Amino acid sequence: MPELGGTHPGVAAAPPPAPALPGPAVFSHSRLLRAFEAFLEPLVTVLSLWWLVWLFEGAISTRWLVVSVIAFALAYPGRPQLRASAPRVIADTVLAWAWTAGLLLATAYAVGHLEDFARPVILHWLWLAPTSQLAAHWILRKSAPHLIRLQGPPLRAVVVGMNEQGGSLADRLSMAHYTGVELLGFFDDRTPDRQHGRGRHRMLGRIQEIADYVKRNNVQLVYLSLPMASQPRIKQLLDALKDTTASVYFVPDMFVTDLIQGRTDSICGLPVISVCETPFKGPNLVVKRASDIVLSVAILLLLSPLMLGIAAAIRFTSPGPVIFRQRRYGLWGQEIMVYKFRSMTVTEDGPVVTQARKEDSRVTPLGRILRRTSMDELPQFINVLQGRMSIVGPRPHAVAHNEFYRPLIKSYMLRHKVKPGITGWAQVNGYRGETDSLEKMEARIRCDLDYLRNWSLRLDLYIVWRTIRLVFKDGAAY
Repeated sequence: MPELGGTHPGVAAAPPPAPALPGPAVFSHSRLLRAFEAFLEPLVTVLSLWWLVWLFEGAISTRWLVVSVIAFALAYPGRPQLRASAPRVIADTVLAWAWTAGLLLATAYAVGHLEDFARPVILHWLWLAPTSQLAAHWILRKSAPHLIRLQGPPLRAVVVGMNEQGGSLADRLSMAHYTGVELLGFFDDRTPDRQHGRGRHRMLGRIQEIADYVKRNNVQLVYLSLPMASQPRIKQLLDALKDTTASVYFVPDMFVTDLIQGRTDSICGLPVISVCETPFKGPNLVVKRASDIVLSVAILLLLSPLMLGIAAAIRFTSPGPVIFRQRRYGLWGQEIMVYKFRSMTVTEDGPVVTQARKEDSRVTPLGRILRRTSMDELPQFINVLQGRMSIVGPRPHAVAHNEFYRPLIKSYMLRHKVKPGITGWAQVNGYRGETDSLEKMEARIRCDLDYLRNWSLRLDLYIVWRTIRLVFKDGAAY
């Protein structure tokens, strides 16, 4: 894809804001800990069975493997127990295991295969499985703070509305040990006598000041605790926050707005509704990253002879570097370095970046072919392996172009809630190439936001297929 740009030949950049720290929103505790808890009891149950079978029989037969699969399925997902008291953990574990073991024994007896299983294995498994589960819960509880720290610094959060609901949320965040969230304080317009919990939590300012504060202080999470009667003010606040990369959640019972990946969840036991969130969390994140790695490795291996030939041709046909590096905005608004085969006589990456136009004299003869076929983008598959980009996502714009457009287009910065892509929904819908008007860029951003709302692996594969077809017949690239 060609360089993206502004409505003028040269676009001067405003001073870039401080990049936001990466990381999605978290709720009752770290998503990494949630994953550990989901697999903890099922995995320990199976491992304890395998150890006993190996001890008494010397090998794990097919019938024991079938029992293992059934036991894992019955125990998955494990219950979250980090915030529960020790007596509660013991009671829940014993009762859950009694149900699982009872169901397994009853099924084996009903089908007439109970005698096929070694009695010593069964008897020892009845006490070893729950004991191992309790030991695993204890180990996870002791190691949880270290696992939280491995994920990086805590995510910064603010609460808007120092009412009873917001105060309760702040109290729970302050008392919770496994959130991975640092509460910075509140924003509210009410007088001190009407602010719930003012003495316990810090007041940061008035509501109209929140967007600037979020950008200056790298805030990743914004929790809105405002009454339904404030709906016009909430809409105005949401519009202001769309110039940031913060994830926004609504704490009261219900709210209707233009949601991006809207879903319900809870934080420390309180229900919240995500207003604007990334689609790549939990299993979706694993699927997206795995597909990026598999496809990029396959493409780089397949096209490596072609890439070496292109590099040699660039070296011998025009002076300058083979690889053009340019700063772009990536996930959470962080600056990243994006690679391309050099296709022009200039390598602009300063406060002014001039977009390539039709019949641009700066494009080399070889570069014209590379740009029309998008082969100049091939080095970006290395960016994908580095984790800076995805194969499919909003196309990254030069920093200068980003700073030019973000105050002009509503919700522009929301495209940075996902990694930028080599190709995207906008590019396969006709918004590839030069953006010589504000309307074209607005249409491109609408496509990017539609992609965030409707992402699926099937959509990614469809975009890749459409891109391959476009390479051979699209005239918008030059």
